[in-house]
Amino acid sequence: MASAWWPCLILALLSGLAASGFPRSPSRPLGKRSLPEGVVNGIEVYSTKISCKVTSRFAHNVVTTRAVNRADTAKEVSFDVELPKTAFITNFTLTIDGVTYPGNVKEKEVAKKQYEKAVSQGKTAGLVKASGRKLEKFTVSVNVAAGSKVTFELTYEELLKRHKGKYEMYLKVQPKQLVKHFEIEADIFEPQGISTLDAEASFITNDLLGSALTKSFSGRKGRVSFKPSMDQQRSCPTCTDSLLNGDFIITYDVNRESPANVQIVNGYFVHFFAPQGLPVVPKNVVFVIDVSGSMHGRKMEQTKDALLKILEDVKEDDYLNFILFSGDVTTWKDTLVQATPENIEEARTFVKNIDDQGMTNINDGLLRGISMLNKAREEHSVPERSTSIVIMLTDGDPNVGESRPEKIQENVRNAIGGKFPLYNLGFGNNLNYNFLESMALENHGLARRIYEDSDANLQLQGFYEEVANPLLTDVEVEYPENAIQDLTQSAYQHFYDGSEIVVAGRLLDEDMNNFKADVKGHGAINDLTFTEEVDMKEMEKALKEQDYIFGNYIERLWAYLTIEQLLEKRKNAHGEEKENLTAQALDLSLKYHFVTPLTSMVVTKPEDNEDQTAIADKPGEDTEAFSVARSMAYLTSYQPPQTPYYYVDGDPHFIIQVPQRDDAICFNVDEDPGTVLRLIQDPITGLTVNGQIIGEKGGNSDSKTRKTYFGKLGIASAHMDFRMEVTPEKITLWSGAAQSTFSWLDTVTVTQDGLSVTINRKKNMVVSFGDGVTFVVVLHQVWKKHPVHQDFLGFYVVDSHRMSAQTHGLLGQFFHPFDFKVSDIHPGSDPTKPDATMVVKDHRLTVTRGSQKDYRKDASVGTKVACWFVHNNGQGLIDGVHSDYIVPNLF
Repeated sequence: MASAWWPCLILALLSGLAASGFPRSPSRPLGKRSLPEGVVNGIEVYSTKISCKVTSRFAHNVVTTRAVNRADTAKEVSFDVELPKTAFITNFTLTIDGVTYPGNVKEKEVAKKQYEKAVSQGKTAGLVKASGRKLEKFTVSVNVAAGSKVTFELTYEELLKRHKGKYEMYLKVQPKQLVKHFEIEADIFEPQGISTLDAEASFITNDLLGSALTKSFSGRKGRVSFKPSMDQQRSCPTCTDSLLNGDFIITYDVNRESPANVQIVNGYFVHFFAPQGLPVVPKNVVFVIDVSGSMHGRKMEQTKDALLKILEDVKEDDYLNFILFSGDVTTWKDTLVQATPENIEEARTFVKNIDDQGMTNINDGLLRGISMLNKAREEHSVPERSTSIVIMLTDGDPNVGESRPEKIQENVRNAIGGKFPLYNLGFGNNLNYNFLESMALENHGLARRIYEDSDANLQLQGFYEEVANPLLTDVEVEYPENAIQDLTQSAYQHFYDGSEIVVAGRLLDEDMNNFKADVKGHGAINDLTFTEEVDMKEMEKALKEQDYIFGNYIERLWAYLTIEQLLEKRKNAHGEEKENLTAQALDLSLKYHFVTPLTSMVVTKPEDNEDQTAIADKPGEDTEAFSVARSMAYLTSYQPPQTPYYYVDGDPHFIIQVPQRDDAICFNVDEDPGTVLRLIQDPITGLTVNGQIIGEKGGNSDSKTRKTYFGKLGIASAHMDFRMEVTPEKITLWSGAAQSTFSWLDTVTVTQDGLSVTINRKKNMVVSFGDGVTFVVVLHQVWKKHPVHQDFLGFYVVDSHRMSAQTHGLLGQFFHPFDFKVSDIHPGSDPTKPDATMVVKDHRLTVTRGSQKDYRKDASVGTKVACWFVHNNGQGLIDGVHSDYIVPNLF
């Protein structure tokens, strides 16, 4: 599995029991009495159940195994579970013949004394140990009398982190013998709704899996159940050994109609943020590669394989370079170069010829790469809206040049100056991983161990894929001042495609009615602000799915995230700061009963009529050998200025306000669905707006009774090389070839030079080209099951004073002053709507008094606007005839 080394995402466990003879008296044969199938060495494991409840990415997992000693003598039974390194054990209980022995979480020093006492007495003590790439092993053994039953129950919790667009629960299953009742059950509740859910097993054929596995999801709930019968567990039809030995993987994702989701329960909140449809920010990436003698052989070949594969995925907008270090430092090029096809081909040749030699000068290698990125930025030789990244790979400790880790850290920290992240990859175990991790963390990056295995090249590629597609840089999450406390990390240097930002905190006022969050960041082509508003009453209703929600899950999620981040900060802290971080993390660990690196779980159990203590510890890794207009983001409805206005809405009805008369003229255009009309065209400013007509559902073709609307708008600026397509479903922006897509469920502000676009969730969108041109697009949503009508758009010009005198179009031609006179008002065919004679543009027309709706303030109700209606598609009022304004497409 290419991503198997990614520990943060994994929810993994291995459950099994092992029995060994532990006689109290001389052993004797069991005789010929028949034992139930599945009995191994006198122990029958008759039930193993793995129960996972996931609510809003927070997983609460209980592993329960029940066994009985069928032998005539006492036996020792061991319970093994492998769980993710990123999980915290929260509880363990041992029940023997109905008597329960609980586990208690204590400060590590207190627990250690009890543990050492047990070890000194020669007693078996349970420990949690690191076990491979992503797992820790929990083991506890107990002596069980003949005929007695024992139940082991382990609980652990973890926040599932999104990786490559999915949350993954990875269960490593190995019960070691046939189990009468074996079951994995996962219940998932996601308030955003579940979009995909899948499960697969590596140890069983699809035919057998099909009958043992059920999976389903609908709306916010998903369920996976795996219940293999004893026959399905057999490795062959007549075998007594178990087939269950391998990976069981559940993957899912949630609906992302809106980029953000805020959930609030009992005064705690969690804010998930993962926008989609944004263009990738170009990268300036320097690979700093260890080519010392210790990289000789397979490591070097795997590194080269990975780099060649990475070069296939580098985008043409990216800039790159390779820095090789051994005793000294060599570079591929003197400066960063663009990833053109020619340069990539040259880079491939360079990588193929890399050779290993000499010592390990990490300091000079890193400083050369950092200097190159800094220089490229200072000299403007890389795109302004690009982001820089250093990826360093080493398999050893510094041993030439500057070799003191603390001095190298200081040099690197000063050189980077917080401007971009450093990612450190440690190849194998013969290195100071704590040094690599500490250096990466203090430079906004992370460290990853690359395991010496046949898939090391895939591990390297997999890491690059995680950071290959930054969508936002300098991301900041903001909440109302004086409304929250105890906030987890809320600023991130990068947001990468397929990942997710999670922020949690506490509300100061639990009785507040609504809650608002802004996420700001710099995108590839513009700055963005995403706003999420939460109605607390609606939130309460939505989260009353008590059968799927485990208690105070958001509070526990907050505690988990806070402890995780405090422990990470602690790695680089010293003196009083380190003491404070340790005290905070310890307090939370004890309060929420988490086994963390600061605590241990003490399990007291019976053995030879004496108490015995087992300790569950958490091992460390090294125990193994945008500028945004703030006010725009808060708009919920557009307040029209007191200036002339022009708009088209409804059927489609065009309204032209004439300030000289303090009155308005209106007309409509009757055209077939699919027709595109030019609304505005200004050859001087380069702005155009076109609209496409849609009809009713079922396509009523009677032109006298049919209703038509604008179902699509195209807004473009030739000077900015900018286009925007708006439909009732989504908004798509292009800046050159770069594309961003937003939904009407977003509240977001996008800014770039001279342009601001604000989407106000399900209401309207405000588009401003500098000071002096502002359009508003109103969204009209109708009942989804309405037999006739469908969603449509209204288009309003609320400021046009910067548009040139040459502006034209069905609306644009009226941006210039004009006058009209109305006389001979008399009753018309409808007594409530008098007719009159109008003189306008040297034409004498018969017009009718009526009214249309202005929906700028309220898209559902609207405000009545009185106007004189010009018949026959505005003939006599508009220049030429309406068909002159038909164009072939939106742009």
